[in-house]
Parts: sequence; C-alpha cells; structure tokens
Amino acid sequence: MNETRQKRSDAITKGPAKAPARAMLRAAGYDDKDFAQPMIAVVNTWSTVTPCNMHLADLAEPVRAGVRAGGATPIDFNTIVVSDGITMGGEGMRASLISREVIADSIELAVRGHSLDAAIIMVGCDKTLPAAAMALARMDIPGLIFYGGTIMPGHCRGRDLSVQDVFEAVGAHASGNMSDSELDEIERHACPGPGACGGQFTANTMAMALTFLGLAPMGAGDPPATNGAKAGEAERCGKLVAELAYSGTTARTFVTEVSLRNAATAVVASGGSTNAVLHLPAIAAEAGVEFSIDVFDELSRVTPVITDLKPGGRFLAKDLFEAGGMSLFGQRLMEGGRLADAPTVSGRMLFEELSTAAETPGQQVVCSVDDPVKKTGGLRILYGDMAPEGAVLKTAGYSDGSFEGRARVFDSEEAAFEAVSQNQIKDGDVVVIRYEGPKGGPGMREMLAVTAAVAGQGLAGKVALITDGRFSGASHGFVIGHVAPEAASGGPIALVEDGDVIRISAEERRIDADIDWTARRAAFTPRPLNRMGGAFDKYARLVSSASKGAVTIAHNQDQ
Repeated sequence: MNETRQKRSDAITKGPAKAPARAMLRAAGYDDKDFAQPMIAVVNTWSTVTPCNMHLADLAEPVRAGVRAGGATPIDFNTIVVSDGITMGGEGMRASLISREVIADSIELAVRGHSLDAAIIMVGCDKTLPAAAMALARMDIPGLIFYGGTIMPGHCRGRDLSVQDVFEAVGAHASGNMSDSELDEIERHACPGPGACGGQFTANTMAMALTFLGLAPMGAGDPPATNGAKAGEAERCGKLVAELAYSGTTARTFVTEVSLRNAATAVVASGGSTNAVLHLPAIAAEAGVEFSIDVFDELSRVTPVITDLKPGGRFLAKDLFEAGGMSLFGQRLMEGGRLADAPTVSGRMLFEELSTAAETPGQQVVCSVDDPVKKTGGLRILYGDMAPEGAVLKTAGYSDGSFEGRARVFDSEEAAFEAVSQNQIKDGDVVVIRYEGPKGGPGMREMLAVTAAVAGQGLAGKVALITDGRFSGASHGFVIGHVAPEAASGGPIALVEDGDVIRISAEERRIDADIDWTARRAAFTPRPLNRMGGAFDKYARLVSSASKGAVTIAHNQDQ
C-alpha cells in the first residue's frame, strides 16, 4: 500500500523538530520504513490473572503479522483487566465496572499521547469489550476490536460445565444438597483452560453485540480461544485495521443509531446479559449518539429469543460456533426482518456478511424467528414506584408473568449472601439488595454469588431479587437490576423495609410497592456514602445513573 494522505503519526515522526522523538523510536527498534507507514496501536488486555485474557499475548503476534502484511507498523501497549469471575462476591468486585472507564481512558491516553493512526484492541473478560468500543468511539479513529474467544467447557460426570455451575454448586453445597468432595470436583473441572466464560454471559454477549455494531469483524470472535482458527482470525484482523488506517474510515462510521439497534437486537434475541443495558448506552454516549435503555424493551416486545444458550438454555458459546456461529444467528434475524443493513469494519455490509452463513446439519442451538425458543426477547425495562428512572428485568428462560411477595431487605451483597447461605430465603420472598449502585457501592457490583446460591437451592424463579447493583450474565431467575435512582442517591429503593409487599409485572413493565412513600420519605435519614478512597471515590463523584450507562464523561451527566 502507498501512503496517500497526512497521518496522525506525522506529529511524532516528521520534520527536524521531531528528531528527538525519532531517536527514541529508533531505540525501540523502529526505522524509516516504520515511520512512513501508518502506526497502529496493538492494545492488549493480556494478563495471567484470568483464563479470559491469558492467551492474548500469544494472539498478539499474528495480529502484528497482519498489521505488517497490511503495510502498517504495529506498536504494542497493554492495559488492565479486572476479572469478574474471580472478584465476584467480594470487595474486589467494586473495581469491575470502574475498570471499564480506566481501560477506555488508558487506551485514549496511549493512542492520543503518541499520535497514532489507528488501533486494534484485543479483549477477553467482560469490561474490556465495552471499554474498547468506548475508547474507539471517543477518539473516532480507525480501529477494530478482536475478541480472544470463549473457553471450552469443562467436563464432570458426563456433563459440560461452565463457571456458572461452580457458583450454583456453592448454593447447593450451602443447602446440604452437595458434599464437600462434589463441590471440589466441580471446581477442579469447570474451567479447563484459556477463554472467556462459556455461556451467553457478559463477555460472549458483548462480543456478539460489538460484531452487530460493526466494530468487530463477523466471524473473528466465534472460534473458541484454543481453536486452531483463532490465530488466522487474529492475522485477518491485523490486516483489516491496516486497511482502515489507509482508508481513514473511523469508528463513528459504524456506531450509529441503526447499528446500536442491531446490537441491542442481538442481545435480546440471544437471551444475553443485562450488562449490555449499561454498555451500549455508554458506547453511544462516547459516540455522541442518542440511545435510550427503552430501546431494549421496545425490541424485546417484537424480537423473540432464537438461541438456546446458557444461562437460561442448554448450550454454550462453543456450541454456537459449531452450529454456524454469529453469522447463522444473524442470518435468522435478517430473514425475520429484525435487523437493518449497516457497514462493518470488514469492509462488507452486514447483510453481505450474513448471506454467507453456513448451518451445521442437525444443530439445535439456533432457531428461527417464526419458531423461536421464546416468543419475546430476554430483557424488559421496568418503571414504577420503585424505579422512576427504570430497572432491568431478565426474562430469558423464565416466565414473563408477575411476581408478588414480601420484601427481605439487605444493605449489602454480603448480608444477602449470608442469609441465602443460612437458608433464610424462602419461596415467594422478594430479596432487595441496595447501596450497591454505581455511586453507592461504589462500582455497582454483580450479584452472581447471590443469584447462583439461590439457583443452587432450587429457588431460581421462585424468589425475586431486586438491586440497584448488577446481575452477572450468568445469573438467571426472576432478577431485576440497575434500579434507578439508586439508594445512595435517595432513590425509592432506599425507603423499602422488611415486609413491604412488592409487585412486579413483566407484562405491564412495572415494579411497585404498597408503601406510603410520602411518610416514608419524611422519616428517611440518608446513609453516608461508602468511602473507599482513591479511584473508587473519584468514580463515585463522577458517575452517572445506571439508566444512562454509568459513565463518567461530563456531557452525559445531569449537572
């Protein structure tokens, strides 16, 4: 390829005044040819702390080879990852959502600081995916996202396992339905090697969403982490980002109202994680595109669930890959009139990509729009007395009906988990977990430890769980998260007391309580914010409501 236009990197490589910068770059191994080509950030979230990202260092070399083959110069950077699965249920989980902002900020600083021409961002664990898209949308430079892929299933006693099974085994163990040795056996066999958690949990949900958003090439994220095709996809992505750098096609070309709706459609049609209701508005905010959480509810009314994926279904992400992958899933949505055509980073339009899908004979993972797994989508946005700004109900795999029960109120995840572990939660209870929102946590922890323990006791769908925090993509049951305003901001959830009758109607999109709200408000004493210092307190000062993506960028604040 030939250089045809001025490059951003000229700011550090051209002219006599840049001799010191070139001297430093030469010491790092770059030469005149490298300076003449587009200089592309290869941003890696590699870490040895989690299987989700542990293999990304190996995949970086074929990415670099692809960049070089495309006539560009790769420049490596690393950024952080906070493992949701490892931190779940503890204080460390408060860092998870905060890390999304830190990752996006660090990518921006490295790329803008060095005036680089484009970026390819290698991702694995949950928050690295939306953070990558947020950074690209914010900078509006050429770039794409390469997903390291799903973990393969573990195996124990003739059945496939994922980390979801380990969390649920904890609940079964606590209720006396599983022995110490059985729990230990599941723990040792559930996660066999590299790759992100294996169901349609947050990582795989967001990998799918980013593909339908157009920022990740169709097919690149499908092969599991250990699949032989993964290195080839890495090299292909390296070449594609070089092409984007030469063409000057930037991220906001792809992040539009149309593509955001496509991404949300993919989430609801796959029974995906409620975390997407945080992440897509955050990406939209960075791109300057209006996008309300109500889009998820609108789409769920007319979009069926057409995959039989865990946590509500039978299959894992590797099964979707073997069935025909995201392109087969998208082709079914396209045939059902649920998608709109849009450009993608591959250089092909979305419908062109989907037209080449190949279905594996006899596959049972992906159904059609006309004969779905579930007739309506997997997410509902609820309003009402308890959630004036909205809350998110995950319905995939469970009834779309109503739930009424008496509140069991807890002011932290730990208090709720202790009650579940002591078998104090009974059929018909409405478990309310508050002061776990973006500001109040701080950090909006996920409640997988609680929901999995409930499921392990056979109570999934028999009790309701409500929180101003989040639920993991692996959570299932009658679970409602992202209640806004949160308790720390004086939201109605802060006023609920033990024994209050709470009514939930999925059909009416309501969550209400039999409370004299005026009297309760008059007697309410605000609770001091949880101060943790450092980045946690800085985040609490800046963060917006969950209903707006829990972002920290100023133009999305109610100030």
